Amino acid sequence: MNNPIKTELNSNAKGIGFLVLAMFTFSLQDIAVKWIGNDYPILQIVIFRNLVALPCTLLLFRLEGRRGRPTTQQHKLQYARGFLLFLSFTTYMMGLAALPLADVSAIRNSAPLMITFLSVVLLGEKVGPRRWLALIVGFIGVLLIIRPGAATFNIGSVFVLLATLFYAFNVMITRHLRTTDSSATMAYYSTLVYLIAAVVLAPLAILVGEMPNAHPSIAFLFRPWAMPTLVDWVTMSGLGLIWAIGMYLIARAYSLSQASVAAPFEYVALLYSVMWGFAIWREIPTWATWVGAFLTIMSGLYILYRERRERPLVSVGNV
Repeated sequence: MNNPIKTELNSNAKGIGFLVLAMFTFSLQDIAVKWIGNDYPILQIVIFRNLVALPCTLLLFRLEGRRGRPTTQQHKLQYARGFLLFLSFTTYMMGLAALPLADVSAIRNSAPLMITFLSVVLLGEKVGPRRWLALIVGFIGVLLIIRPGAATFNIGSVFVLLATLFYAFNVMITRHLRTTDSSATMAYYSTLVYLIAAVVLAPLAILVGEMPNAHPSIAFLFRPWAMPTLVDWVTMSGLGLIWAIGMYLIARAYSLSQASVAAPFEYVALLYSVMWGFAIWREIPTWATWVGAFLTIMSGLYILYRERRERPLVSVGNV
């Protein structure tokens, strides 16, 4: 007979492997956006990305063993989730245009803090003094990275922080939707809303026109559309494929392993960002970024530890 403990350990190990691979896959997306961001506007990139990603979500739906087109009884929540993801990804790319990869990743690590804070404010969850202390320490870490008021302050940090906040709101909705809709269904609706939002807002950006002296984040939003070169077209289209692969790997990771066991390994994204930032753009994180990232990660890990103690360990795939 199989040893249940050994089976669970093997399953968790496989899930962690999928998650680490997913973070690597998404790091390639950051490289691609930062690489072509000086030549094309955000909305053009988003539209190309989602034209490729939408059929990929239908393939994911088939991989779940389902037929037909994804459907839901929670249309309003699905549309809200999709729009929040659109806002999150758009503001995230605006931050990428102006910041080193390591800074972007370090700020993004505040997501568990945001999620916990919103759980208290919106859902009325009870948080003890030690977890409040962890939240405070984590946000001090974020402030160290952003450095508001300092000569080195970059408004791109605010956009990444907004992206993290929108993502945290999205997680609140996802927690509710995952009891009724599959991962592929959520991916399909979010991609569809992404595409519609980008198409609707694109004329506004075109009407405003280029802002030559604007901050890089703002310029990235209003840059004129341009005909992509073959390489850039492949890159933009590849973003959709990268997204689909990354989402599939995350779904596999959390279906194989317990969420509280696998989630801390999402922080490996910071290491990938440091590696790519130095290898491609010779970016070296400042001491404030390292200290801030350490405080943010430690507080996030403590929050995950407390949740693991206070809640039953349940695989996301079985929820």
